[in-house]
Amino acid sequence: MKPKSYRRLRFIRATLIYAVLISVALFMLFPFIYMLTTSLKEPKDTFVYPPRLLPRQDVAASIEGQPDPLPLYEVQVDGQTRQYALVESNIRVGIYADPSKPAQTYERRLTDVSPTGGAENQQTVMVEGQAKKLWNVEVDGQIIPMTEVRQTAVGRFVDPQNPQAEVYRNVRLSQPVQNLTAHPENYQEVVELQNMDRSLTNTMLVTFLVVVGQLTTSILGGYAFARLKFPGRNALFVIYLGTIMIPFVVLITPLYQLMVAIGWVDRVASLIIPWMFTAYGTFLMRQAFITIPKEIEEAALIDGASRWQILLRIFVPATVPSLATLATFTFLYAWNSFFWPLVIINTGNEANHVLTLSLNVLRGRASDTPNLILAGAAISIIPPVLLYILAQRFFVESATSSGVKG
Repeated sequence: MKPKSYRRLRFIRATLIYAVLISVALFMLFPFIYMLTTSLKEPKDTFVYPPRLLPRQDVAASIEGQPDPLPLYEVQVDGQTRQYALVESNIRVGIYADPSKPAQTYERRLTDVSPTGGAENQQTVMVEGQAKKLWNVEVDGQIIPMTEVRQTAVGRFVDPQNPQAEVYRNVRLSQPVQNLTAHPENYQEVVELQNMDRSLTNTMLVTFLVVVGQLTTSILGGYAFARLKFPGRNALFVIYLGTIMIPFVVLITPLYQLMVAIGWVDRVASLIIPWMFTAYGTFLMRQAFITIPKEIEEAALIDGASRWQILLRIFVPATVPSLATLATFTFLYAWNSFFWPLVIINTGNEANHVLTLSLNVLRGRASDTPNLILAGAAISIIPPVLLYILAQRFFVESATSSGVKG
């Protein structure tokens, strides 16, 4: 194969690969993007069908003689699309036709026609074997008896530049004039409605302390199991590691009873202290510490370094990717924890709520305003997303370098 043809083939292959990857990425990101854009919409814009991605707002115009601005619509006038203001809606009109010329129809308001022959003796005419009532309809100054084909509802539109120019059109078939907009005040409304700022503060506090606690206990436990020799070390590690297989639902009742016994029910401490210890983190750090050559530790001991100095100055800096991975997993778990806070924190105690509990309550309070619910969801989702983006390099390094040796 010629070099030029080979380069062209590589370019085409790379283009197709990137096109597929970008398409998949957009497909995966679309729900997140739709959540963000919907959180910036006004309530009625969230119920528009078919759904629209970007937030829009109706355009209104001030009309002479009207106290408030009126919404603008695009209507057909003399074969052209023009912007007219809706003055009155749901006006009942009838579609009428001359029995001798059924193809020609006329649209008139119900109040503008009268029964032919009077209300008590209204005349009828046979149309396709059916008796239909006749109505007096004015056409070009003449009164012509016609039958009613159907009824519908229309709106009265006026030209903003010339309020005397009026047309009657079906409102549902008219397109409202709208501009792209955004309502960031939705986030402020969510905060005021559900005390979301306090919930966000509680969540940040709980998450920070749980992450720091798990990192600390995992580093100490991992180093002890990896480097310190004591009787029953391997058996104890297997037992400790076996606790991972115990389902959380089995631990709920005894853990709750323990919280009742020490008086931590409905307190933030119950969301922190029990979760500062993790068998998974201890296992992860043990595997990372095992990969460090023993010669480095022995050289440090000969130089007079203590165990604490070796741990803090050699082992911890050498296992930053594993620590970042553990911190990321712990952060996501603590930030998104829902079931345990729902069990241990009273729903009415908003002062100790975390974001997941506030979102659960907000789902009921703002059930008719999806934009507020999604604004609350965005407050809860954006911080973990940003953390993962910032820590993904360490996560990839850990996945390829740690936990592979025993």
